[in-house]
Amino acid sequence: MSDRLVYLNGKFVAERDANVSIFDSALMFGDMAFEMTRTFNHQPFKLREHLERLYNSLRLLEIDCGISIDEMEQLTLDVLARNTPTEPEDVDWQIMHDVSRGPLSVYGSVFPEGIQPTVVINCWPMITHTGGFAEKYETGVDLMIPAQQTIPAHIVDLKAKVRSRMHYRLAEFQGNRSGNRWPIMLDTDGFLAEGPGWNIFLVKDGILYTPEGRNVLLGVSRATVIELAMNLGIEVREVNLGRYEALMADEMFTTSTPYCMVHVRSFEGQDVGDGTAGPIFTQIINAWKESVGVDFVAQAQTYAERLPQWNQQQ
Repeated sequence: MSDRLVYLNGKFVAERDANVSIFDSALMFGDMAFEMTRTFNHQPFKLREHLERLYNSLRLLEIDCGISIDEMEQLTLDVLARNTPTEPEDVDWQIMHDVSRGPLSVYGSVFPEGIQPTVVINCWPMITHTGGFAEKYETGVDLMIPAQQTIPAHIVDLKAKVRSRMHYRLAEFQGNRSGNRWPIMLDTDGFLAEGPGWNIFLVKDGILYTPEGRNVLLGVSRATVIELAMNLGIEVREVNLGRYEALMADEMFTTSTPYCMVHVRSFEGQDVGDGTAGPIFTQIINAWKESVGVDFVAQAQTYAERLPQWNQQQ
């Protein structure tokens, strides 16, 4: 049984006892902002950037969580410190923040102490996330364009990271039915936008391209790749990209917090380059590993070997 602890509304509770009301606005409407951060050598990677985006999302949702960003940062470090001793030293962590406005007022009689926002901070060992992902670093992933489009910013601005993400799930289902390919959604103008929880990059003639930020989540990993590429002297352009540009790309890769980067093997059934990781991708991922002091690909492979036993012990 896990000894992990969760911060929930001012208290540290056992993970198995961290329960949210059935009347919470998050359950009723998906009315919740969230963030996922990961650690390298137990150091949260760009935690402040993740928290700044969380508070930007809360402002858009008009939620006052009653905790300052500085207090949230300290609470996060406290949660991490309480949980790291529960795993071997070489295990890194996912840190999750979930914040809703709390139970709906119509059910206020159930809460005589008063209604308050729901604030949750929890940690989870990265062994399940990247251990289960490890083989994709070698094989790459296959992309397709699903029928499901992304939501345009004039309806719900995707720069906010919120739990109401049904369009992500529908795109994933469509990708699964198409041979377990990853879905890259188009925006309403027919340009590449994003995948469910990840951003996309293309390489053509040594130039790195990514969709402009009008209809995508501005991922922290996306920003990291842009920063690393510029430091390497690689030209980066944020532009509208379509199916044509994707099919003509020399390289393609995706970015997300858990796995950082993974190359794309095929797009719409056609190989991207020769189907292996290209030179621009390799330069950037090596620079990322160096900057955090962790070979997260080798780490994931180690986790994959240990994952079956870890699952049995939980």
